Amino acid sequence: MITSQLSIFFMIIYMLEFLTITGQSSLIVVALGREWVQARRLPPVDMILTSLGICRFFQLWSSMLYNFGSHFHSNYNFWYFGIVWEFTNILSFWLTSLLAVFYCVKVSFFSHPIFLWLKWRIVRLVPRLLLGSLLISCVSIIFSATSYYINIQFISMKHFSRNSTMLERLEAFLWDFSTLQKVLVLVIPFLLFLASTVLLMALLSRRLKQMKGLHTGHSNSSLEAHSAALRSLAIFLTLFTFYFLTVLLSILDVLFNKESWFWAWEAIIYALVSIHSTLLMLSSAKLKRVLKARCWSLEAA
Repeated sequence: MITSQLSIFFMIIYMLEFLTITGQSSLIVVALGREWVQARRLPPVDMILTSLGICRFFQLWSSMLYNFGSHFHSNYNFWYFGIVWEFTNILSFWLTSLLAVFYCVKVSFFSHPIFLWLKWRIVRLVPRLLLGSLLISCVSIIFSATSYYINIQFISMKHFSRNSTMLERLEAFLWDFSTLQKVLVLVIPFLLFLASTVLLMALLSRRLKQMKGLHTGHSNSSLEAHSAALRSLAIFLTLFTFYFLTVLLSILDVLFNKESWFWAWEAIIYALVSIHSTLLMLSSAKLKRVLKARCWSLEAA
């Protein structure tokens, strides 16, 4: 009884988070998309944010359809929504890592020729990197879709096959291979994000120490800006690391009984996504202006 009540409570929390993230993603896409239509061009950071907003929008809808469909109808008719969610989740990891790499390359001041070339070319490379992230996600999801389909065939064959032991071994091998593949396609972009963010924080921290030796009024504003940037990066790093760990534990199916705490686990995952989306919006000057304009219009109404 208590578990049932908790499930309903966390289901409501999950739906509130769904509405929040859907609104955030829609605002990002509409605000930046309008500028794209008006100016016929979009800065690289805004391209990544727009792509991430579209990705999160479809990720939330596929999550909602898959979770409610599989929860209330225990069959495999909703497995394709799970495939869509997995595809958008992989893509969101690559887009987040791309955003971290972009900031790291633009802010850093290494004198190595390769790094200087990348710093000069990164703006033009962003559209190609976005396309590359999409292609990598498409290739990655082919293996998952195939594994889903084969697993469904194994389950249906259990009722008719006499050699159930062989099927169980094949099913166990498929599960291990599928789990390893799912982990690898998330670990690679996460490590890229981690390396870029840690390097960027180290560079800003070193620059901050150099600036503390200056006591002019001009350096105080820069000091505050660098300190705020370091705090934001630390929060981004913490949130995305927690999100990666929660998704990883969900894939590995460890720690506790997921059936009893399924909605609590989903609420935790999308609470992290909601906070991450909020911070992304606050880090963009254009989106902050849009948010202020919306708040003023609501107050006037």
